[in-house]
Amino acid sequence: MKFLSGITLSLLLTLFFATTITTHAHNITRILAKHPEFSTFNHYLTITHLAAEINRRLTITVCAVDNAGMSDLLSKHLSIFTIKNVLALHVFSDYFGSKKLHQITHRSTLTATMFQATGKAEGISGYVNITDVKGGRVGFAQEDNAAKFESFFVKTILEKPYNISVIQISQILTSPEAEAPVAAPSVNITDIMKAKGCKAFSDLLTSEGAMDTFVQTVDGGLTIFCPSDDVLKAFMPKYKNLTEEGKMLILLYHGVAEYNSMGTLRSHNGVMNTLALEGVNSYNFTVQNDDEGVALKTKVVTASIKATLVDDEPLAVYKIDKVLLPRELFNTDAPKSKKGSTSDDDKEAEAPGPADDEDSADDTASDENSSTSIAGVRIMVTALLGLSIGVLVSL
Repeated sequence: MKFLSGITLSLLLTLFFATTITTHAHNITRILAKHPEFSTFNHYLTITHLAAEINRRLTITVCAVDNAGMSDLLSKHLSIFTIKNVLALHVFSDYFGSKKLHQITHRSTLTATMFQATGKAEGISGYVNITDVKGGRVGFAQEDNAAKFESFFVKTILEKPYNISVIQISQILTSPEAEAPVAAPSVNITDIMKAKGCKAFSDLLTSEGAMDTFVQTVDGGLTIFCPSDDVLKAFMPKYKNLTEEGKMLILLYHGVAEYNSMGTLRSHNGVMNTLALEGVNSYNFTVQNDDEGVALKTKVVTASIKATLVDDEPLAVYKIDKVLLPRELFNTDAPKSKKGSTSDDDKEAEAPGPADDEDSADDTASDENSSTSIAGVRIMVTALLGLSIGVLVSL
C-alpha cells in the first residue's frame, strides 16, 4: 500500500506541474496591430515575411519605429527586398527588456540581428551596438557606423521575459550593407493572370498600384486568390463606392504573404492573414475544406476555388468564384426580403461598415483549446488527489 501511495503522489506532482506549463508562442503582427502608430512598420514586416520569421523564434527583440520613422525609410525608394534587409537589422536574436537595456554590463554590448543571420552582412555589419549613455538614455547604432548613436530607446510596447521584447526606438538604423540593392525575382504575375481568365483583376491591381506590393512580395512566397473576369465585373459598382484606401485594402485582401499549394490549403482549415493591414484591423479570412475543394470564408461572403492558374513555389494563383469581402469594410447585416429570407445577393454587404477590433478567430480558438486542455488536466488532478487521500486514509 505504501508503494501504491508513492506512485499516486508522484503522478499527482507530475500532473500538477503540467498545469503550470505555458507555451511561449507569439505573433508580432497581432502585437503591433494594437498600436496603430506602428501600422507601417507592421505592414512591411508582413509583406517582407519577417513577421513569420520572428514568430518562429523562441527568443527575440523587435525594435519598432513609428509611422514617421518609416516615412524616412520609404523616402529612399528602396526595393521591398532591400527594405527587408534594413528591417532585419531591427530584430535581435537575444532578449532585451527595458530593465536589461538599462543594466547592460560595462554599459555597452553587441548583439546579432536577423540581418546577420541572412549571411548577406559583411564582417560585423549585421551587429548592433547597444549602449547605456549619459542620463539613462539607451542608444542603438549599427556597429560599422562607428557607434554613432542616432536612435534611442523610447518605450516598451510588450515584454514576455525571456521570450519576446517589442520596444520602440526613435528612428531607423542605417547600414550601407543592409541598404545595398537586391535583385527582384523574374516571375511575371500579370502575364499569368491575364492569360488565364483574370485579366480584369490584373488590370485593376495595376491601375490602383496594388500589383507593386504583390510583385515585391512574391520572392518570399505569395498566394493570390483571383476573382474571374465575370465575377469582378458584377462587383465593380460596389467597388467604385469604396474610398481610395478601401479599394487598396480590398485588393490586398486577395493576397497572402506566403506560398500555399492546393494540398496546403486543403489541410489548413484555419485563419489566414492577408496583405491588407490597417491599425487594429486584422483583415483575415478562414480557409476550410469543402468536400473536394477549398472554401474561403470572410464572415461576409464565402468563395470557392475553381481553378489553379499557377502553383510553382514561391507563387500560387487561384481563381475564385466571388470577390472576397472583408468584414472590416462591409456590413454583415443584410436586408431581408418580404418573406423574411435572405437571398444570396443580399448576403453580401451593400455598404462599408465599422471595423471590428476584436482578436481574430484563431486567437479565440487557441485560447478556448488551451483553457479546455488545462481544465481537463485540473479535473484529473482533483480526481487523483481524492484517490490519493483515500489511499492514505486506508493506510
